[in-house]
Amino acid sequence: MEYRQALGLSLRRVRKARGLTQEAFTSVSSRTHMSELERGVIGITVEKLIEIAEVMGVHPLTVLLDSFSSYEGVMPEKLLEQIVREHNELRGG
Repeated sequence: MEYRQALGLSLRRVRKARGLTQEAFTSVSSRTHMSELERGVIGITVEKLIEIAEVMGVHPLTVLLDSFSSYEGVMPEKLLEQIVREHNELRGG
């Protein structure tokens, strides 16, 4: 699976978990565009991910965490540990 497909599956998973249809995103994206994103046909910009996450009521990193967890086959908790560790290292901590 390509990462773009993993991200698309995560977008769909979060959208459905929130009880939203693709039509709920018309303020930020067309239904066709959402469908293409969810199928991994097209990529997404950071700005668009932020807008879509806002409609879903989640932080954009939640979508990314879910997608990387699926893509890499790693539990989200392990990825969060890695992220915190790397963030602390970058801040000199």
